[in-house]
Amino acid sequence: MGVAGACGLLPQGLRALGAEAEKVPAGTPRYKIAACDWMMLKRQKLGAIQLAKDCGLDGVEVDMGSLGATGAEMKNELLKDDIRQQFLDTAKNLDVEICSLAMSAFYAQNYAEHPKAESYTEDMINLMAKMGIKVGFLPLGVQGDLKKHPEVRAKIVDHLKQVGPLAEKAGVIVGIETTLDAPQSIKLLDDIGSPAVQIYYNPENTLDQGYDLFAELRQLGRERICQFHFTDTDGARLGEPGCRLDAPKCKQVLDDIGWRGWLVIERSRNGKNVKENFSANCRYLKSVFQQT
Repeated sequence: MGVAGACGLLPQGLRALGAEAEKVPAGTPRYKIAACDWMMLKRQKLGAIQLAKDCGLDGVEVDMGSLGATGAEMKNELLKDDIRQQFLDTAKNLDVEICSLAMSAFYAQNYAEHPKAESYTEDMINLMAKMGIKVGFLPLGVQGDLKKHPEVRAKIVDHLKQVGPLAEKAGVIVGIETTLDAPQSIKLLDDIGSPAVQIYYNPENTLDQGYDLFAELRQLGRERICQFHFTDTDGARLGEPGCRLDAPKCKQVLDDIGWRGWLVIERSRNGKNVKENFSANCRYLKSVFQQT
């Protein structure tokens, strides 16, 4: 059974977060804007929540810690009850949501071959359940690029077939980022066979690969996309000359397919001033996606 078809079998609240499958409180924005803590240079630091507030963001994506290029142990302070509670309390006090957890370590590490790939994904699922977070971000990264390294596909599918049922039981979604086009992504999700594994979409990948961004979004549809890294390559901020990402047209497509959810700023930086870059990107996205 494909992902979209399987969604009907899920417990309430686990259907694709982009889909309008559950009622939301009146006045809740259709789109919320967040940023990655590691790209704000505050990986798994409480200060990322204050910085997100200062930049005008609605939320922050919190990373699970670094592995480095060859490391075997993830430096994940969120496994400690007191540290985890500090993050939850700080987010509540500042009225900034933790929109997702991330394993950005697998940008550099090989998810297909890492001996603790499934174990770390299970940690992420368990932490999401404890923290009331619905989405976990899993990049397949450089060594797991299925377009360049199709030989690792079977192992990645096998890993995700193991963790998918755990995510379903916990009522959370593992979002994978790939460089595949929409038909190949759909086939990948179907092979994994769990509606709790979805696409964490990054338009930068689509633009780099030369795919038709808007056709891709329509093909994937609202049921397969859990969240966005709404970003382009560095050199220009969103909405500025040099940025390839047409945010107003993206909004129109997402409106058309009925998607709603979080747009998480990752890159699109001009210069090195973190607060200035993320504040500018946030203002622009809110002017496009939260206009009344």
